[in-house]
Amino acid sequence: MSIKHTSNSPHLDPLDQATPVLEVASLHFSYPDGHTALDGVDLLMNNGEKVALVGPNGAGKSTLVRILSGTEAPDDGSIFIEGKEVKFATPIDAREVGIETVFQDLALCPHLSPVQNLFLGREIPRKGLLGKFGFLDNEKMKKISADAFKDLGATVRSLTANVGSMSGGQRQSIAVARSAAWANKVLFFDEPTAALGVVQKKNVLDLVRRVRDKGIGVVFISHSMPEVLEIADRVQVMRRGRTIADYKAKSTNLEELVGAMTGSLDEVNN
Repeated sequence: MSIKHTSNSPHLDPLDQATPVLEVASLHFSYPDGHTALDGVDLLMNNGEKVALVGPNGAGKSTLVRILSGTEAPDDGSIFIEGKEVKFATPIDAREVGIETVFQDLALCPHLSPVQNLFLGREIPRKGLLGKFGFLDNEKMKKISADAFKDLGATVRSLTANVGSMSGGQRQSIAVARSAAWANKVLFFDEPTAALGVVQKKNVLDLVRRVRDKGIGVVFISHSMPEVLEIADRVQVMRRGRTIADYKAKSTNLEELVGAMTGSLDEVNN
């Protein structure tokens, strides 16, 4: 698949991996009011790659993530996981092929503990007759949760306290660890450091790096260009529902990204 460009769009560095873990081809999506959110978007990522999606508000970034997480269904286009076409009717369908998402609102239940949030909808029943009557193996889930948080270096104040009583950084860590524990192909982040302090942002970005080190592909939306250039392998620019450019992070800079996002590079190239 080749990512679509306008004739005057910035260059695209070639991708040469044989079978990408995720491939999106010409996705289209419009809302009921007629607004076109995606107008032929393409995306390609390799195993363990960190891809940043950037663009102005309304570019279609969050809509793309919602479609790839099974929350919305595209009007047209194709999605491939490791070369096989897939269709998602619900988020469960996406999860079954190894895709997890950390949304801006984190989707945590504030009255539940970190352990209960991590296993929400995936609870482990006790063995034997007790399990058949709905009794859960709380000790096993607690141990798995502790290992998951430790594996990512996530700091959690308590495994039993309600997450609603925890700081924003801790809640973000729990959301990341929950998704990373179940993802085995791709993990999506929608503004992972939004509304966090400097220290909390650093901790979350460290978590993103550790997820990638586990061999899981990472796609994240961010409006912070310094963060993007710091942790991404590639940066895909979207504008008005379209893929405008795709850069290797090491080969681009803030000026070039902003120019692609705003369209000023188009004017220069003309």
